[in-house]
Amino acid sequence: MRLTTAFPFSSGHVQTLFPPFFRPMPEVRYERERLETSDGDFVDLDWSRGEESKGLVFILHGLEGHSRRKYVLGMVRAARLHGFDAVAMNFRGCSGEPNRKVAMYHSGWTRDLHESLLMIAARTGYSSVHLVGFSLGGNVVLKYLGEDPAVIPDIVGRAVAISVPCDLEDSARALARLQCALYSRYLLDQLRKKIIEKSRLFPGTLDLTGVEKLRTFRQFDDRFTAPLHGFNDALDYWRRSSSRQFLSGIDRPTCIVNAANDPFLGPQCYPVREAKANPSLTLLTPATGGHVGFVGSGRDGMYWSEWMTMQFLRGLQGR
Repeated sequence: MRLTTAFPFSSGHVQTLFPPFFRPMPEVRYERERLETSDGDFVDLDWSRGEESKGLVFILHGLEGHSRRKYVLGMVRAARLHGFDAVAMNFRGCSGEPNRKVAMYHSGWTRDLHESLLMIAARTGYSSVHLVGFSLGGNVVLKYLGEDPAVIPDIVGRAVAISVPCDLEDSARALARLQCALYSRYLLDQLRKKIIEKSRLFPGTLDLTGVEKLRTFRQFDDRFTAPLHGFNDALDYWRRSSSRQFLSGIDRPTCIVNAANDPFLGPQCYPVREAKANPSLTLLTPATGGHVGFVGSGRDGMYWSEWMTMQFLRGLQGR
């Protein structure tokens, strides 16, 4: 399958914006399961299963996404077409129901992924579980695989991380550029709405003074993300949660797919040195693709990123 590169798809912005606005909604049926977490909260898992599959693809969405985003549904559909079952995890507060605690999720929050995988390993008969993460979810996947490989369940096989801000500080700088104002405004609006809802659910716990004036991720993360999740400030949060520092520890076959024209990523989000040093890592940097775009033309309506992911998970591409 070829990645669509002809004008206007040579533009990273077109690649980024075309799928959410113009891609037909991939048809997927889910069954929801609620996982009660060890700290008294919950995450919702949305399953798409067949009758004879032995392998599972576990999918993590991006910042303020959920399991019904087109890019998640497209990957679920691709997994099913290639003989896998699929499950999409909704980060805390992203499944349509607020989570039970003031704290929610963040780019380095790997606990819920780990507990979900332990549950799957204990209760199901899958021979392998492969991980796929988009954007923030890709950072979570990479950090999880590299921060403490000894605790990862043996059932975990391969992984693909797509459009990954593996250096969060550098990504924040990229998103603060004028050309990215549309993306930043949309994401910060979503985060503001969630914080205001949290304040309503937990009166007196959050100071909303001036929340409508927050214009950058540094301002938002300094004010809310960092203190809610035990970090000193935005820089402390970004530096401790960025997955790039953990890439050397990854020992499962893992592919990172970051388009060269991704408007969300700065130069430090392309871990060329780490990929060369670690035989378990494959880094793909196609010239176009944008952020979670990778529009492609091929059979079954799959996008290039979905086709490539299935090739890698089946051991047909990469190391």
